[in-house]
Amino acid sequence: MVEDWEMLQSETLANYRIFTVRQDTRRSPRTGNVHNFFVLDAADWVNIIPITPDGKVVFIRQFRHGTAAVTLEIPGGVVDETDADPQTAAYREMLEETGYDARQIIHIGIVEPNPAFLNNRCHTYLALGACWKQAPQFDGAEDISTEEIDLTAVPSLITSGQITHALVVAAFYHLDQVRRQQPDLFNFANGRLSPQ
Repeated sequence: MVEDWEMLQSETLANYRIFTVRQDTRRSPRTGNVHNFFVLDAADWVNIIPITPDGKVVFIRQFRHGTAAVTLEIPGGVVDETDADPQTAAYREMLEETGYDARQIIHIGIVEPNPAFLNNRCHTYLALGACWKQAPQFDGAEDISTEEIDLTAVPSLITSGQITHALVVAAFYHLDQVRRQQPDLFNFANGRLSPQ
């Protein structure tokens, strides 16, 4: 059986605004040997899948500096200290990045982006009845375009490599599970999402 490793020491090495770098010293329960591990301390993240009443997903395109490429994603971001909870952060990100509002927001899943060296979680939400409300309000480092794409096109966008962001793919996995368990949420009768 795999056991927890005993923590001997933990030290913050650097702060880079969106994460801090920490060195943990732990003892292996199997060998008794001591090893150092580097951990990125980061706030939790959120993403949200806005779906319009006629069954379209509100996507965003933006340039990502890590891969130096424009990506097709859903709205998302960091849970700020001022956010009451992750759902508040998800709603804020959707409104800021797309200008869309929604009549119903549902928590549909949590993943750990990379537990090998990240200590945070990503919370995924579904926004039903998403409608445009206002102009997006980007921060100074954002340049985003918005587009609506039919929900039925998402699997081919993933398999063709047009959606490559791992957390977006995970979000649509969670969405697929919700669709299987609660198909009535996705009744687009006569081109309109049925009322809840």
